[in-house]
Amino acid sequence: PRGRPVVAVAGGAVFTFSYAEHAELLRAAGADVAVFDPLRDTALPPGTAGLVMGGGFPEVYAPELSANEPLRRAVAELAASGAPVAAECAGLLYLARELDGVPMCGVLDATARMTERLTLGYREAVAVGDSVLAAAGTRVRGHEFHRTAVEPGAGVRQAGAPESAAAPAWGLTWGASRPGRRVEGFVKDGVHASYLHVHWAAEPSVARRFVGRCVERCAA
Repeated sequence: PRGRPVVAVAGGAVFTFSYAEHAELLRAAGADVAVFDPLRDTALPPGTAGLVMGGGFPEVYAPELSANEPLRRAVAELAASGAPVAAECAGLLYLARELDGVPMCGVLDATARMTERLTLGYREAVAVGDSVLAAAGTRVRGHEFHRTAVEPGAGVRQAGAPESAAAPAWGLTWGASRPGRRVEGFVKDGVHASYLHVHWAAEPSVARRFVGRCVERCAA
């Protein structure tokens, strides 16, 4: 039907890890899904109202991603407009200021680099605050799988932080078998960026909320 918002979904050789159900849930929630390739496409799909970028290996293609300046600029402009942007792992790195010393989109005031350490495991998470993906207090389960590190590792939420600062996305725990908790990821305006991979089919309200924010942006 006419009036369905367009949600751009990153694909191609860089963004190779995603769940087919995410696109299905976006369509079921009322969006049209348009796949684009950040290595080859110099613009976002026409009429893009929201952006979803899943996992993959941007560190392998960092120079090529950086060389595509028109698309990096388009992504930064979309995020600056307040449009909904959901980025997981590879998407998080792409939104950073730089990856292994080469410029990325600069949406987040953070840098990313390859390390020797593999971060791997399941996580239990709670949304620290409201975002385009989840209301504060929403509980999800997901996993981390990466050899990169982002500095800082999360937004800030303490009193006195500037309004332009990002807030953390998730509060994470490792479950009952391993004590400890930490905050992770970034929420800034319409952007939700995190290392955590979450299967939206376990919490379908995520897709409905994201598309709802896209509809609101189109109607504004």
